[in-house]
Amino acid sequence: MESMVTTGIGQSAREVTPGRKRLARLRARFSTLHWWHEIVLLALLYTAYEIARGMVDQDLPTALANGHSLLNWERGVHLDPERWLNALVHHSTALAVGFSYYYALLHYLVTPVVLVWMYRSHVDYYRRARTWLIASTLLGLVGFTMLPTAPPRLLRVGFHDTLADVQRWGWWGGEASAPKGFGGLTDQFAAMPSLHVGWALWCGVLVVRFARHRAIRALGVLYPVLTAVVVMSTANHYLVDVLAGVVVMVLGAGVVWGVVAIRNRLVMRHLLRA
Repeated sequence: MESMVTTGIGQSAREVTPGRKRLARLRARFSTLHWWHEIVLLALLYTAYEIARGMVDQDLPTALANGHSLLNWERGVHLDPERWLNALVHHSTALAVGFSYYYALLHYLVTPVVLVWMYRSHVDYYRRARTWLIASTLLGLVGFTMLPTAPPRLLRVGFHDTLADVQRWGWWGGEASAPKGFGGLTDQFAAMPSLHVGWALWCGVLVVRFARHRAIRALGVLYPVLTAVVVMSTANHYLVDVLAGVVVMVLGAGVVWGVVAIRNRLVMRHLLRA
């Protein structure tokens, strides 16, 4: 009896042809994930990310002008919570230290933990999640390049540099979360968009969608919200930066959705022709 398969889209069963078998082998080959491939890919992405940030022209007058423009626009529409959040944190050393550690640490800790969790527990969706993160990060780099923006703490208009104020409690110096003595390696004008918020949103969406326990899913909701509060209250980002970080992630998800849709259409076309 001849072997039969179903296309999965309501088509009648079709005979297995040599072309169909080759296509199935090809799909299986490219769908196989190797952990060391993923580590190399993400390491290259992070290296490119840091190099690109370091190569951006440190144009202080332009970055300051862009920062003032954003702040003035927010004031004009009465959406400028950065100042009172920053003042609130400034008057509490415990809150300032806690938020500083949050800003300097969780951005680089939670994201890889979620990546590893997705790889180990939800491998069927891992590739899309990883590609979503990469696409959004690249879009963020475009924003850093096209719109260098000084954060509120550098504008000298009444904001307190929270991390600099409590640097004796941590490893950072006066240049955002960079370790003491390494401030020259970071781009302090990469405020627009906020990838702190963007990556936190990425983590939150995946945790809410795939975590089994309600308490963990609740943390997935809380994490990006609290991250937005932290980046504004420490005077590292504007509300507009936070919203731009969300937009970047939405656009990155759209890119992935479009690529997957095109790939599926091409695969189905090959299947129907085989």
